[in-house]
Amino acid sequence: MDTLEGRTAVVTGSGSGIGRAIARELAGAGMNVVVADIDERAAQAVAAEIAGGGKRSLAVKVDVADFDSVTAAADAAFAEFGNVHVVCNNAGVLLFNKMTELTLDDWRWVHGVNVWGVLHGIYAFMPRMLEHGEPAHIVNTSSIAALSGQGVYGSSKIEVLAITETLADDLADTNIGVSCLFPGMVSTRIVTAQRNRTDEFGPRARDVMGFQDSDFGCDPVYVGRRVKEAILADELYVFAGIPEGNEARLKEGPPVRATTLVDAIDAGVVPNESGLVV
Repeated sequence: MDTLEGRTAVVTGSGSGIGRAIARELAGAGMNVVVADIDERAAQAVAAEIAGGGKRSLAVKVDVADFDSVTAAADAAFAEFGNVHVVCNNAGVLLFNKMTELTLDDWRWVHGVNVWGVLHGIYAFMPRMLEHGEPAHIVNTSSIAALSGQGVYGSSKIEVLAITETLADDLADTNIGVSCLFPGMVSTRIVTAQRNRTDEFGPRARDVMGFQDSDFGCDPVYVGRRVKEAILADELYVFAGIPEGNEARLKEGPPVRATTLVDAIDAGVVPNESGLVV
């Protein structure tokens, strides 16, 4: 996209943290912003901040794990602002527990929000974005945890990466750009995400991080800026919020995993004389 001025963005999970930073940054670039969050009061507060800065905004309550709820948010966005140009599927939840400590409901909750929330956002908005034909962009929030893919959280975030790469390939010849966001250590409320866990996903898990907000990590404002830059530059892989000095350690993981996988391929080779048809 060559400009954001006068266009409209929808950001899920924007009542706080990274989503709020993205919403504020896009508003600062001249966009109308739909602030979408499961916490309606938080969404209204952020929308009021944006309106106070002289930009148009709309707060909507949305449960991204529920496609009907996301579709309703899309309907509201198009009704209020006309065409939607940027969709940031950012809402996410987190559990650190080992698999031996998790239930299937825990997995359904994390993947319901982190994975299905992204898919719901894509399918609620993409068809109408293709139809209006104007320059557009979809940003899906993964995590640096996708580099290992471990744990219930990491596994959900590597799915987001795969979904986003697929989406980028499939939309390559369209008006819609695609980005996958990989936040690092960012100070947000995600460690207390179970505060918004709905009854359909069962009781809260024992959270190894407790139920208090944490202030570790860098300011989300750095992530918001990178997202704006990535949309304008049409970047696919977008890393943001990595504290200085941590980048070298982060880079060590993917090559080790890739090398191990490559080395393991040989064990799966079937000799030609076995009659394998190729």
